[in-house]
Amino acid sequence: MLDEIGEMSAALQAKLLHVLQDSQFSRLGGRFNITVDARILAATNINVQQAIAERKLREDLYYRLNAFTMTIPPLRERRQEIPILLTCFMNNLAEKFGKNPLPLSNRLVQQCMRHPWPGNLRELSNFVKRYLVLEQESRMIEELERKSIGDEETAPPTAARGGLKALVRSLKDDAEAKEIQRALDGTNWNRRLAAVQLNISYKALLYKIKQHGLTQASTKGFHLGASRNL
Repeated sequence: MLDEIGEMSAALQAKLLHVLQDSQFSRLGGRFNITVDARILAATNINVQQAIAERKLREDLYYRLNAFTMTIPPLRERRQEIPILLTCFMNNLAEKFGKNPLPLSNRLVQQCMRHPWPGNLRELSNFVKRYLVLEQESRMIEELERKSIGDEETAPPTAARGGLKALVRSLKDDAEAKEIQRALDGTNWNRRLAAVQLNISYKALLYKIKQHGLTQASTKGFHLGASRNL
């Protein structure tokens, strides 16, 4: 199991590709190759196609690994599972700590279903654990209300919802879109020539044109947007 494969360095990606192709590797300082026969599971939470376009993930490695893909949506996109997961975590943790399971009222469950759960299952499991230890339902509901509503209301109006990193990413995307626009306008929308000028692959340019929503008719009036989705 290779977790967060999208964070793997380029050098290590090349070595892994070699092992996958030849089913052999050698230990550091070893004189003989070792043959392996194994199934490889790889996981990542990055946008794979974007990582390939930006050359952060080798395309040949991706297709070598991508025999079968399973996409697991975040918990906020499968909220109907939250009541079942709450019961499961409550029963398992109560047994682990030698306590009686606490009731899960409709009010508590509904508040859990409204919460976005950015930490996914780990956050939900820890929430149930705190409830089991504190045994205060009202306190747990208040905690969710503060996280779900309070943070959004108290956020500075100039700050991006995703925080500083998201704001920097937004500014970077705007600058990138503007530079691509200039190259396309300068080459009369000759995308291959624009890719050469931008020093990126043709495929990467096509991806970025689609990513930023650029069209030949709209580039002359292109301006930096203030409502980019983060």
